[in-house]
Amino acid sequence: MKSLDLGSERAAVTVMKLAFPAMLAQLISVLYSIVDRIFVGNIAGIGEIALAGLGVCAPVATLISAFASLVGFGGAPLFAMSLGEGNESNAKKILSNSFFCLIGLSVVVTAVVLILIDPLLMAFGASEKTFSYAKQYLLIYTAGAVVSVTAVGLNQFIIAQGYSAVGMFTTVIGAVANVALDPLLIFTFGLGVSGAALATVFSQFLSFTFVIGFLLKKSTKIRLALSKIEGKIVKKIFQFGVSPFLILATDSVIVIVSNMVLQTYGGAQGDRWITVSTIVLSFMSVITMPLLGISTGTQPVLSFNYGAKKISVLKKAERFIVGMGLAFTSLMFVLSFALARPIAALFTDNEEIISLAQWGIRTYMIGIVPLSLQYVFVDGLTGLGQPKFAFFLSMSRKMVVFLGCLLLLPRFFGVEAVFYAEPIADIFSAVLSTVVFAVVFPKILGKRQNSDSRI
Repeated sequence: MKSLDLGSERAAVTVMKLAFPAMLAQLISVLYSIVDRIFVGNIAGIGEIALAGLGVCAPVATLISAFASLVGFGGAPLFAMSLGEGNESNAKKILSNSFFCLIGLSVVVTAVVLILIDPLLMAFGASEKTFSYAKQYLLIYTAGAVVSVTAVGLNQFIIAQGYSAVGMFTTVIGAVANVALDPLLIFTFGLGVSGAALATVFSQFLSFTFVIGFLLKKSTKIRLALSKIEGKIVKKIFQFGVSPFLILATDSVIVIVSNMVLQTYGGAQGDRWITVSTIVLSFMSVITMPLLGISTGTQPVLSFNYGAKKISVLKKAERFIVGMGLAFTSLMFVLSFALARPIAALFTDNEEIISLAQWGIRTYMIGIVPLSLQYVFVDGLTGLGQPKFAFFLSMSRKMVVFLGCLLLLPRFFGVEAVFYAEPIADIFSAVLSTVVFAVVFPKILGKRQNSDSRI
């Protein structure tokens, strides 16, 4: 299969060929959790409480997947830069070291979560009613973490070689299997919440098998060939990956705090508010995950041309990436007003929850268009080898503004105020990211243009 020419002067075409498969792949990948939630929410008699249980699991699942981003989004830009320099030997070392990191991290995370599962769930907002459902799902999901983390992480190295369609197909395989298996295991075999988790793990195993098989093929440009672990390479991978890792890891923290706040200020209706939040976050992920596909899926063209010192191509690509992000979020903002209610109704037939979820979705959409700037600029800086700026921008949004609003607003305005933390953080981060990027971007390119050293 032919890979893209990442250094082509037709930067807009290259960006589109990278972005659209990445967007579709991220959209399909989010179906794993959304389809699980839709089917679980419609289990007769227990749907509402079981759905809240999956909402409690969400932060742990997000944290597990964050380790795939640490290595995948950390190693792939370095990998692409090496390819841009024509240094295939170093690219092979980066791929091999990334593989070992993914296996090692996923084993450690699996062990920690399984050992601490009970206190983790209670700390993350589980109640007496939701605990058993949350534990059923999380035990099985965590047991499959090694294959899911490795598959997601290594898929970035397929995309970084220009095989964008293959990267998309990796997620399609798993998502299609998950959609097919969920109703079979949940309803036909009567496994309920456990069936949803089993469907997810089996689907992720299929994706894992495909990724490993592709990277071992002789026709693949850079194949997976194991070499010794090198501390310098591992350190660089982690330096580059810390920003995307923290974006996802702090998502987990935000959901944990949000669930705790909803339980505290929601009183007797705490579980119901968590159910509403689970639906709202599911809708939000349908937008933010494809947006992440734009911002991270196009990193190879930035990294490759940065390594090759093709500055004019890099600039054209970045302008087009920004335009794509704004266009996509603008479209989704408009569509959200029509889609909010019917999508909420997929999860439950409870009219009160549907109405609250519809309101919550529209509240979240207030800052969705400017949020695209934060995603594009943060991941653009990571792709250019500037993780320190990406780290600062990510942390300022999540751990300062978002977390601060979550903790303070409900004290003065009640439980509903939890849902305004998102748009406030989105608008603030968009302004800050734009200013920082406008200042540092020209300096980064100027320094690279005048440098004689390799990455």
